[in-house]
Amino acid sequence: MRENIRNFCIIAHIDHGKSTLADRLLQITHSVPDREFHELMLDDMDIERERGITIKASCVTMFYVKDGREYQLNLIDTPGHMDFSYEVARALKACEGVILLVDASQGIEAQTVVNYTQTRKQDHVIVPVVTKIDLQSARVIETMEEMEQSFGMDPDEILAVSGKTGQNVGGLVDAVIERVPPPSGNPDGPLRALVFDSFYDDYRGVVVYVRVVDGQIMPGDEVLMMGASRHHGVIEVGIFRPGMTRRESLTCGEVGYLTAGIKNLRDVRVGDTITHASNPAAHPLPGYAEPKPMVYCGLYPQSAKDFPALRSALEKLWLNDSSFHFEPETSEALGFGFRCGFLGLLHMEIAQERLERENGIAIIQTAPNVSYEVVTGDGRRTRIDRPSQLPPVGEVAKILEPFVELSVITPTEMLGNVMKLAEGRRATCRSTEFLSDRRALIHYEVPLAEIVYDFYDRLKSVTRGYGTMDYEALGYRESDVVKVDVLVNETRVDALSFICHRQEAEARGRRVVKVLRKKIGRHLFAIPIQAAIGGRVVARETISPLKRAVTAKCSGGDITRKRKLWDKQKEGKKRMKAVGSVLIPQEAFLAVLEGEE
Repeated sequence: MRENIRNFCIIAHIDHGKSTLADRLLQITHSVPDREFHELMLDDMDIERERGITIKASCVTMFYVKDGREYQLNLIDTPGHMDFSYEVARALKACEGVILLVDASQGIEAQTVVNYTQTRKQDHVIVPVVTKIDLQSARVIETMEEMEQSFGMDPDEILAVSGKTGQNVGGLVDAVIERVPPPSGNPDGPLRALVFDSFYDDYRGVVVYVRVVDGQIMPGDEVLMMGASRHHGVIEVGIFRPGMTRRESLTCGEVGYLTAGIKNLRDVRVGDTITHASNPAAHPLPGYAEPKPMVYCGLYPQSAKDFPALRSALEKLWLNDSSFHFEPETSEALGFGFRCGFLGLLHMEIAQERLERENGIAIIQTAPNVSYEVVTGDGRRTRIDRPSQLPPVGEVAKILEPFVELSVITPTEMLGNVMKLAEGRRATCRSTEFLSDRRALIHYEVPLAEIVYDFYDRLKSVTRGYGTMDYEALGYRESDVVKVDVLVNETRVDALSFICHRQEAEARGRRVVKVLRKKIGRHLFAIPIQAAIGGRVVARETISPLKRAVTAKCSGGDITRKRKLWDKQKEGKKRMKAVGSVLIPQEAFLAVLEGEE
């Protein structure tokens, strides 16, 4: 019965105990036999277990009996890192309520504020919870006061639980049943199901995650993907327990999956609406806003023969992660590859690691950069996501770079350190709020390029690990940025060029050429490595040539004989430099990236 269904998700800052609480919920509802239970049940990727973070939102259906009624609880466990906020947005669309977790020892963090704001926009019911109350450092009362002061929550409605020991988790389940409303929708109307995730299975094809909003869906139904305009025959429907469990149907309000033998990955789009082909719905569901990549980089196979395999791997990753974008590109230095867009550096790092692990492909990654908007002399505005796309200097009227609103939460005694760090990144302070007598929230406006590389690591360092941050896009603003070209043997290498602020250009150029000088091997001729802005060289290093003692056979005699041999060798090296090519090893590209970070 629809009145007995509850759809909810768990949202919180990273490391505040979402996955641990999900484990206890599975145990309390006896969704997993004791012999099959293990920690982090919903983090099923190896990379999630190794890093201790949730990367993909996971679904599970639990059944719980209260007062003689059996309730179906559909839980979505979400990631906490800001790079995966799009996963949280998708989960919220499939739910009516959320459990908002706050760590009792750390209090409200930056991502907590963002998640709360996102939830309020969706007008969802919030069940506030203080977790990790079993820790000796837990500050339960102070954390509740912070939640009351920052979010206006009633302290009497805030629950205190421990996901590790299971203390009061049963009371949390009761609170979800009482406070979260059952799903709305028309069970007798035309089918409308929201696609909120998907992945590719070698045997079943594309497995589609759906939230049924109206009607019901059964095996054998002919369905229509309204956005893609594709017809498919449903083979199987089911729910996650947490493994895929076949069902006879999915009805109004339920969350589950369907398979239809879909082999073309482009036929499935996250946010699309599924309806019956014979009795289609009049209007599709609202879907999702298209995520805009914040960071770009090039991904190239180390071996050219792996290019088709890399393309296939990227398509499967895109199916499972719709916030990831890619398109083909070529590089003089690296050959054929793909230009990829990500929501942040961690997102980029995770995507590369998944590609290599799940497909066995060795990948070269170019230095990451943000996108810019260029206004030319004739008034045309174009967006570029790589330095090689920047028009010649004479054609550029102005360049706009992306700015973000940066929120930083820090202990008050380290406020000065944070402000000093932010000022060095061209940040403008907009406001400062005190969450309590020990913690402050600072809002900055800052260029995205200044924080995507190493700002988070530096923030953790200057706040001794207590600082947290989050950011939201503000749009593009005019800025004095320039393109720095890197030339190896007087040949421009597009994969090493970068765009940065004019004040930092020379210093970064010097760092890059010094790194390359150490990583590029010596040849039989001298190799100049230069960093140039327009036609002006701002930094140079030279790799000395390998030497051969051409006068070794001259044992004395007139010096003119040796000079003739040296002159002949010099002429040969000039010809070699003119026709020879410099081998830039893959390690050089990686070293430049690491050196810049």
